[in-house]
Amino acid sequence: MKIDQESLNKIAHLARLEIRPGEETALLQSMDSVLTWMDQLNEINTQGVEPLTHVLDEENNWREDKGANTLSREQALFNAPSKNSTYIMVPKVIE
Repeated sequence: MKIDQESLNKIAHLARLEIRPGEETALLQSMDSVLTWMDQLNEINTQGVEPLTHVLDEENNWREDKGANTLSREQALFNAPSKNSTYIMVPKVIE
């Protein structure tokens, strides 16, 4: 399949691209090479090949979501820029 100037302009319009006059030849050659490559891929026999959603058969190892207190209050407050003896102090964000 060949891409001509009219097809290039139509694709550029649909994609909302502005093509400068000096870029047209390079774009035509580039699009032609992509379509040639796609034609080569279409020649491959894929009979009996199952479609893939992922390349690997790996699955996520989900952990149980349990809450736990892993920091003591002193550890949590240690690097806080503004704090009192119990809480981290933050700027007021709601009027």
